[in-house]
Amino acid sequence: MSVSGTLAVLGMPPTRELFGIPIAALTLEETLNRVDLAVTARTRLQIGVVNAAKIVNMRRDETLRQDVLSSDLILADGIAVVWASRLLGVQLPERVPGIDLMEGILRRGRTRGYRIYCLGAEEDVLEKAADRMAADHAGVEIVGRQHGYFSVDQEEDVVRAIREARPDVLFVAMTSPIKEQFLARWSGVLGVPVCHGVGGSFDVLAGKVKRAPRVWQRMGLEWLYRVVQEPRRLSKRYLVTNTLFCGMLAQELARRPARRP
Repeated sequence: MSVSGTLAVLGMPPTRELFGIPIAALTLEETLNRVDLAVTARTRLQIGVVNAAKIVNMRRDETLRQDVLSSDLILADGIAVVWASRLLGVQLPERVPGIDLMEGILRRGRTRGYRIYCLGAEEDVLEKAADRMAADHAGVEIVGRQHGYFSVDQEEDVVRAIREARPDVLFVAMTSPIKEQFLARWSGVLGVPVCHGVGGSFDVLAGKVKRAPRVWQRMGLEWLYRVVQEPRRLSKRYLVTNTLFCGMLAQELARRPARRP
């Protein structure tokens, strides 16, 4: 269905513009309601998520920016994005982490019989994650899976397999910008109502990576918990992008008109 058709069914979500990105001002429950509507109507809902690192990378990479902006719904995955919205006076209601949205879709799928296709991660991780979904969410049907290590030349075959499986929801567990590129290229022809890029969520489901305890999440330190687990891979990345994000926020604050006394 076209973008106009999607809007006719789901309506335009309330959005807040942040760093030139229209971020949906929705709660997790409101987002799940839109997922239900999209599945029922078989209309496309391509979901993108942004955190501080991705916003920085979108500023530096125009292709990534356009790929993210091709989403029908862009959500604030990172708590830093929500805090920035409050400082800038545009007030997003809450963080909607990609992994929480995935879990919410699976919970609702128990009674609604959602058909799920899992795309991404290494084969052993993918198998464990899919098995965990099926075990924890009776009523959800895993209709197919494909690891994420395929070439661009193989994409058409992957897309064909997804179309033939006729899922209601596609979870894409690939890193940025690969998942954004894939969805920007193919979401219009996949025939899947809901496409959601879930990043490293399969690693968590498979037990390869631990998710931060709730107290770390509430404090906005989930990123730091990840760095503690994988310091060599993530410490430099988060140090650089968090610093650049703070600089972008300072620039935005400086552009705001001065308040009258």
